[in-house]
Amino acid sequence: MSVTEEILAKESHKQARLSQLRRLVHPSTDEVFEVLSTVIACVVIAILVLMAAVLIRGSIPALSNFGVGFVTGFDWNTIIGQETYGVLPYILGTLVTSGIGIAIGIPVSLGIAIFLAEMAPNSIRAPLSQVIELLAAVPSVVYGFWALFVLRFWIISYVETPLSSSLGSVPLFHGSPLGLDIMMGGIILAIMIIPTISAVSKEVMMAVPSSQREAAYSIGATRWEVVRMGVLSYSRSGIFGAAILGLGRAVGETMAITMVIGNAIGPSAIPTSLFKTGQTMASLLANEFNEAEAGSLHLSALVGVALVLFVFALLINVFAQLMVWKVLKVKAGAVD
Repeated sequence: MSVTEEILAKESHKQARLSQLRRLVHPSTDEVFEVLSTVIACVVIAILVLMAAVLIRGSIPALSNFGVGFVTGFDWNTIIGQETYGVLPYILGTLVTSGIGIAIGIPVSLGIAIFLAEMAPNSIRAPLSQVIELLAAVPSVVYGFWALFVLRFWIISYVETPLSSSLGSVPLFHGSPLGLDIMMGGIILAIMIIPTISAVSKEVMMAVPSSQREAAYSIGATRWEVVRMGVLSYSRSGIFGAAILGLGRAVGETMAITMVIGNAIGPSAIPTSLFKTGQTMASLLANEFNEAEAGSLHLSALVGVALVLFVFALLINVFAQLMVWKVLKVKAGAVD
């Protein structure tokens, strides 16, 4: 290497070191943003891990006493010396009420979203969208009071009594219509998740490129065929994500369903009929947490219920992410 080349190499190395020092002293906006984003992501993961650790630690006494029977058992006895805790009725209550909520909520939400995104005149689209978004922000206890003092009597008169009269011999509809039962819990959950699912679905549909609609119209498709083939098919991953978001809220909902489900305890909480009183895991926690003494087996059992609910919510989100990835992969393969 010549003297000139050696001098140029040293100068280049010096300039590179100076550039690194400047970035350390005065980092660019992109670098600051990257660091902050990484820190925030790590904080979220840390909170999730700490939450799981606290729940596992608090539920160890109950899990060690009852083992698998804690999840598969039916009895819930808080009498000291005779304590027995099983959460299966409340797991089933959570699944049934959430299933009713999703079964009612998704079709209604899709209808609202399709109307707002594809059919509503511009004069009412924005005001109606704002009203729906405001409904999503209403506290759950307000929904609970409304369901308890207003909606309950409508459901008894126009839904439960006709079903009991015509289908009372079917075990699913066996019992006396009281308006404080599994069906009422599922209906109030459906009403609560409709604003969330419809608002997200509407935004997803409005993001569909106009070329999708134009291509369908160009081959003679009707408006419904355009919506079905050009809009719903294109936005199905986003709609699925909206449905899972609604399901997550339904599973974790506490106050509203606590006020209308009847809050049965033990084997009587098993949802063998839609007209039976029941209870969910969230409502059980709301009803009994203040009664549990610190360090007691009762408190440990309630923390175990919270752990089961936490696992449910986690599994729902993992399943949703896997399904979205699968849908996107299939769509990409179809395009390729």
